[in-house]
Amino acid sequence: MKFDTPAGTNPIDRKKVVGKPSSRIEGPLKTTGTAPYAYERHDVAPDQAYGYVLGSGIAKGRINRINTRYAKSAPGVLAVVTTLDHKPLPRGIGNPANLFGGAIVGHYHQAIALVVAETFEQARAAANLIRVSYVRTSGKFDLAKAAPKAPLAGAYGAPPAPVRIGDFAAAFDSAPVRLDETYTTPDESHAMMEPFASIAAWKAGELTVWTSNQLVAQAKYSLAQALSIPPEKVRVDSPYIGGGFGGKLFVCADAVLAAIGAKTVGRPVKVALTRPMMANNSTHRSATIQRVRLGAGRDGRLTAIGHSSVSGNLEGGWPEPAVEQTRLMYAAPNRETYMRLAKLDLPEGNAMRAPGEAPGLMALEIAMDEMAEKLGMDPVDFRVINDTQVDPENPNRPYSQRHLIECLRTGAERFGWSRRSPNPAQIREGHRLIGMGMAAGLRNNQVLNSAARVGLDGDGVITVATDMTDIGTGTYTIIAQTAAEVMGVPLDKVRVILGDSALPASPGSGGQWGANCSTAGVYAACMKLRGAVAQKLGVDAADVDFVDGEVVSGSRRIELKEAGPLSVEDKIEFGDLAMQYQQSTFASHFVEVAVDSYTGETHIRRMLAVCDAGRIINPTSARSQVIGAMTMGVGAALVEELAVDKRSGFFVNHDLASYEVPVHADIPHQEVIFLDYPDDKSSPMKAKGVGELGLCGVGAAIANAIYNATGVRIRDYPLTLDKYLDRLPVIP
Repeated sequence: MKFDTPAGTNPIDRKKVVGKPSSRIEGPLKTTGTAPYAYERHDVAPDQAYGYVLGSGIAKGRINRINTRYAKSAPGVLAVVTTLDHKPLPRGIGNPANLFGGAIVGHYHQAIALVVAETFEQARAAANLIRVSYVRTSGKFDLAKAAPKAPLAGAYGAPPAPVRIGDFAAAFDSAPVRLDETYTTPDESHAMMEPFASIAAWKAGELTVWTSNQLVAQAKYSLAQALSIPPEKVRVDSPYIGGGFGGKLFVCADAVLAAIGAKTVGRPVKVALTRPMMANNSTHRSATIQRVRLGAGRDGRLTAIGHSSVSGNLEGGWPEPAVEQTRLMYAAPNRETYMRLAKLDLPEGNAMRAPGEAPGLMALEIAMDEMAEKLGMDPVDFRVINDTQVDPENPNRPYSQRHLIECLRTGAERFGWSRRSPNPAQIREGHRLIGMGMAAGLRNNQVLNSAARVGLDGDGVITVATDMTDIGTGTYTIIAQTAAEVMGVPLDKVRVILGDSALPASPGSGGQWGANCSTAGVYAACMKLRGAVAQKLGVDAADVDFVDGEVVSGSRRIELKEAGPLSVEDKIEFGDLAMQYQQSTFASHFVEVAVDSYTGETHIRRMLAVCDAGRIINPTSARSQVIGAMTMGVGAALVEELAVDKRSGFFVNHDLASYEVPVHADIPHQEVIFLDYPDDKSSPMKAKGVGELGLCGVGAAIANAIYNATGVRIRDYPLTLDKYLDRLPVIP
């Protein structure tokens, strides 16, 4: 099915199932512990052995020798495979880091050996017997030191050049009101609950990997590329994922080494990365140093917007695209954005939930608050008058929909923004300083082709099969809702099979595209099945409806199951509507904090998000996504930071004990409002994503609330008390 014109009225618009709050259909499996996660799939292959990965003890240098004598003779050991046994493997899709092979060490905890044994404990014990001789060389681990000489870089392969509209320098220099400030965000870890884990088995030269990966089709090709085998010889299966946040978009060492280990010992091998290896062996969100310059007239209208960012990565990696949202967020005739990328020898920087927008808005939206204060304007009003309904870099390209002003106004009214003191440090409750803050958010709506197979059996059950993944987002349920709506059956008459690369290919879970694109692919397949049903039953496909398990044509009512069995496959193919119209999602975030004037402890008391994200397919799971993202925003604002050992080049706090994330006691009541405006230019579903939008702007809203409470402006995340304790106002 091609989607190249705006969607008209279609079966989804009935909203008998779509748009209704629905509990997760796979929920009972997860709550009873019977959902099969990667490392626990003991039944998929017999006689599984255990692999344990040894990581490099240096961050930069060369391996001179690896002594495996004692490890090989340890109890239960089946094989020891070292990086010196292999040439560097071809890089997987999107990976600048070397996953395995060769003597060169590019970062700390790079995989250098795999021990395969009968039990996990035996493999781990033997790995500790391996002795490695290194030749250490000096590395670059300090972003601040590397930043001044960092060259220009483009986002995702774009040309490494500034994007300039108008004459930014002249407009900024002549602006009556100006802001020029620098903001920093730290390296962050995905810190998902489920580790990177894989089970690999070979049979007749073909490889099956049961793993935890967000993009199954891409993983299949990455594994084939890394192992130098044809893609048709690889199958990847990932039906349940215990969190990913972008960290599992790419193939990691666990999958590659499980495959190598299984081939070496001639039996299935399972591998899971330990928590410390997850931080240093896999990917993370790179730290940024951002400069924001704003110029405005006395009336508050922006005349100049400048945003630059520098981040670090391995050779061949991307910059953290922290300026991308600034290119779209606010109107201003004169603009300049660019990024620089410093080559660092830290672990690989790559996608983490809302890459670019999350750290970029943490800077931009503080700057907007600071500018509003300089102008003597309310922060909400300042954002409203600088709204735009067109792409600021291409005024001939309108937004498909943009209801940011409604997000801002609705949020302000619902949150009681009028009670906020315009002057900071004015509201107190005992020794606590009370403040409110807000920020706007933007995340683009990306559209990618997606396929599905849909079948009807003789009992009237609809089965949907696609390689789409569910990373805890509720994909199983929204796909079932889509099929139920189009085919006119109740939700319990739909069965969903996900995560197997042998199934029709979807774009997977990432970039906030999963929900809209995968359900659109299911919609296409279901519409094709409707046509097949009509043909088999001898009714006019142009004059037929599917209601309550029946096919209705004129005065005829036929039970749907009479057409079974049938099976069809189709995909949604997006045209150029995304080029004609800028497609984005928008949010406003409001936060109230209490800061202890004695200890500096920040307690978040209330949070509100108002989201403009097209049709909401399932309000229950969508709200869950947004409050989860808001919680992640609390972590980014207040506590999360991978501490870099700048002498040795590794992340020190590489476990869940020392890498702090919010817990239940840190999170207050969270309210979410969806505007729910179907966007007919997005897809036949008229939906967009919400999973990353909920994070965009939260950190800045918290920073702005702390400023309103205390009068202390902090521009370096996380907002830990050591950065402001000595500046807090004294309460008598």
